[in-house]
Amino acid sequence: MNEKQNANVFMTCKDYSVSGEDFQLLYDSNNDMLFTSPKPKDQDLGKYYESEDYISHTDAKRSVFEKLYHLVKVYSLKKKVTLISKLNNGPGKLLDIGAGTGDFLVTAKSRNWLVFGTEPNDQARKLAKEKKMNLDSETKDYKDATFDVITMWHVLEHVPDLQSQIKELKRLLKPNGHLIIAVPNYKSYDAQFYKSFWAAYDVPRHLWHFSKKSIQKLFANEKFNLESVLPMKFDSFYVSLLSEKYKTGKMNFLKAFSVGLRSNLEGNRTKEFSSHIYVLKKK
Repeated sequence: MNEKQNANVFMTCKDYSVSGEDFQLLYDSNNDMLFTSPKPKDQDLGKYYESEDYISHTDAKRSVFEKLYHLVKVYSLKKKVTLISKLNNGPGKLLDIGAGTGDFLVTAKSRNWLVFGTEPNDQARKLAKEKKMNLDSETKDYKDATFDVITMWHVLEHVPDLQSQIKELKRLLKPNGHLIIAVPNYKSYDAQFYKSFWAAYDVPRHLWHFSKKSIQKLFANEKFNLESVLPMKFDSFYVSLLSEKYKTGKMNFLKAFSVGLRSNLEGNRTKEFSSHIYVLKKK
């Protein structure tokens, strides 16, 4: 994929979490997606994750927001494991890429899945180890066609080399195995409402910003079938809370709830939710 070809400036966004730097979102008309520009060099990416507020790398419950996040997380983890168990007709061999502090794998293991996971962040891996979950830093040592299910929960948007990652997913997955991808949707109502303040742009940590068309097209190139698209309805509230903070300097719970609810209602009509789960099957 030639990132610059057929690309126009869609929007300018700020990194509100760490650096305060501005980045452009460029529109790739070939794939109906956005990408962050300039893309940080691989060796520089790590510094943009150096924040105590980067919630997927911590188990902190310091604020009301973090406590609510973790309450919803427990419910969501059970729903995610139910989804993969249904797709696979029971437990099997699972790989979670970008496993964070390991909670999804802990939940899956409790339901008899044979679990493996990768996580590049040292601190997150350390927290996972405290839960008796040993994570690898990368996937290169796993054998071909090893896993029944591979999951990437809000991870694909962080991957520097998108095409190589999709090829690697194809290599690791068994024939007829399922791939579960969860990513934000820049065509949702909350994205349109908050514009450059939309927290799910999260530049430059989010390098890619997907639509349903882009996911289908990118994975079809590697012989994956898109079987279904599922909404992540809690995400509209979480993202709206953060977006309010970026826009106004404080978390306006009532306003964020109102926007999140409106986003889900609009999503019921347009099928464009704040985030989507894509269920793909290897041919």
